[in-house]
Amino acid sequence: MAEETKVDRASAKTLLRRRLRFLRTRARELKMIGKAFVSTKHPILVHIIPMRQCNLACTYCNEFDDFSKPVPLAEMKKRLDILADMGTSIITISGGEPLMHPDLDEVIGHMRRRGVIAGLITNGFYLNKERTERLNEAGLEHLQISIDNVVPDEVSKKSLKTLDGRLVMLSKYAVFQVNINSVLGSGVKDPEDALKIARRAVELGFTSTVGIIHDHNGQLKPLGPHEQEIFEEVMALGKRSFSRFNEFQHNVARGREHTWRCRSGSRYLYICEDGLVHWCSQQRGYPGIPLAQYTPDMRRREYSTKKFCAPRCTVSCVQQVGMLDNWRAPQTLKPMPMAPPAAQEELVQIGPARSDS
Repeated sequence: MAEETKVDRASAKTLLRRRLRFLRTRARELKMIGKAFVSTKHPILVHIIPMRQCNLACTYCNEFDDFSKPVPLAEMKKRLDILADMGTSIITISGGEPLMHPDLDEVIGHMRRRGVIAGLITNGFYLNKERTERLNEAGLEHLQISIDNVVPDEVSKKSLKTLDGRLVMLSKYAVFQVNINSVLGSGVKDPEDALKIARRAVELGFTSTVGIIHDHNGQLKPLGPHEQEIFEEVMALGKRSFSRFNEFQHNVARGREHTWRCRSGSRYLYICEDGLVHWCSQQRGYPGIPLAQYTPDMRRREYSTKKFCAPRCTVSCVQQVGMLDNWRAPQTLKPMPMAPPAAQEELVQIGPARSDS
């Protein structure tokens, strides 16, 4: 692919702005870790959905629809204020495709004004120079794009061929940190693609991570010997990412159960477009309580609740949050009954979910 050799260098001004934002963000991340060790009473990471609709229809995804409206800005600000008042350290905006939200810049700006570290997960198709500059000005600190293959196919259009020009543009203009996530596992036609994508990410100055797809039953499936070799090489390329400290990924790659204490519902929250609190994207409905009614006592209960799905979990962001509390407070409570689903049956759910958060 001819485009893959292109690297368009950022200006000295952009490099300076990028370096300053990186240093400020890293200082706040270190403060976040210190705060997490001192106190267990606040969420560390929250994923929030301002837009369930997506412009793509990747066949493995169970987190989008093709019809819903964006959450109004006023409502988003209310939810962000509640989370900030809880003491939340990081909020990552996800979807659907969040760049379809008409007020996303203001949503990010509001997060930053409340002192929260701001992240964004996107498929990248709506990115251009003007949009990138707006994200810079809004104060975005982390952006992640998952790329599934080198050439688009019937499963996913999120390919290196499709997105490489946008990656080059980000390397030139973005002052926020960019991570490129590749995938391995069930349904991936060519495992070599993950390595090509990771190498391209590093070439452009980005961090690189790798996710592992479930099998067709949504369960862990060990990678083959060649896939494991590629997995280890991609992990080595991602040496600048905090995810390299997370041993669970190696267990996932080998199909092994992982012993840990999942703190979802407490230290990690997933807030859907309806404003309900869930354990994570793959356990929507637990506990399924409106954010405005989610009390500190409820968070404390979930902190001590043993999650039935934890041993075979593949949701990396929840695992990374759990690392800060695995050494303390054994979980002795059982989960509360699942809340009735809120319009989940209307989501487009074609295939197994992915681990890319």
